[in-house]
Amino acid sequence: MDDINKDDLFCDYYEKWIKIYKEGAIRKVTLDKYKMTLRWLRKLIPDLKIKDLTRISYQELLNNYALEHERQTTMDFHHQLKGSILDAVDEGLLDRDPTRKAIIKGKTPSVKKVKFINQFELHTLLDTLELKNEISWEWMILLIAKTGLRFSEALALTPADFNFSRQSISVSKTWDYKGEGGFLPTKNQSSIRKVQIDWQTVIQFSQLIKDLPEDKPIFVKGKVYNSTVNGVLERYCKKAEVPVISIHGLRHTHASLLLFAGVSIASVARRLGHSSMNTTQKTYLHIIQELENRDVDLVMRSLSGLS
Repeated sequence: MDDINKDDLFCDYYEKWIKIYKEGAIRKVTLDKYKMTLRWLRKLIPDLKIKDLTRISYQELLNNYALEHERQTTMDFHHQLKGSILDAVDEGLLDRDPTRKAIIKGKTPSVKKVKFINQFELHTLLDTLELKNEISWEWMILLIAKTGLRFSEALALTPADFNFSRQSISVSKTWDYKGEGGFLPTKNQSSIRKVQIDWQTVIQFSQLIKDLPEDKPIFVKGKVYNSTVNGVLERYCKKAEVPVISIHGLRHTHASLLLFAGVSIASVARRLGHSSMNTTQKTYLHIIQELENRDVDLVMRSLSGLS
């Protein structure tokens, strides 16, 4: 970075910044997002020099990006740039922070897909699953619905991860289904956890995996695509006549049912492997607000009985 000066292109600076500060420090899927941001910089401001990055030119960059993206995506774009720009200020390449007071715009959000289903719909969906005497995607759908595991975490499960006597599954790795396959670290340190399972799941999976290699993933048979499993789930959703959700939607469904059942946010965060309760609160804010409204009704009914 010592070779960089104010007359260099901001795109070139950002590319070097990614290599120095991000490569090898973050997961590949996150690194790919930074590289996508770099491609957008080369498209939107290919000739902008570092010294010409002002609050106005930065706001124009965000505005142009927002023409083709929703507000949340523009916010992510802004956050991926901000770290490099603050470093440029620290290095004396910029006199002041051009990201200060930036306004985040974006296209009107498209109609969002259903993220989760209710308890009755989940029961109906699970009742339609054709569960046979060998491991299949149907068994994965059932397991994720009951544990809230991430897709990559479920793919990485081996027989050695099941502790049937203690009714738990150990989550310590993920499966690189987006790349060449193989085990990868978990999303964060908090994702390393033990997830309790019910006795019915214990009995079912103890029979299903008893003859499988201890260190081999039970669900992986060659190249795995997220779309394949989502397709299987979609077929069963339609068969059960419930809203179509994704595999990740099963994780949302699991968390939602726990929250509605009165399980604490802290316990749900630990079970899902969130890095903090803030992640859980942000993701399920609408449910938490609904629960708070229900609590207010309960408080009012309790107080009305006092005289």
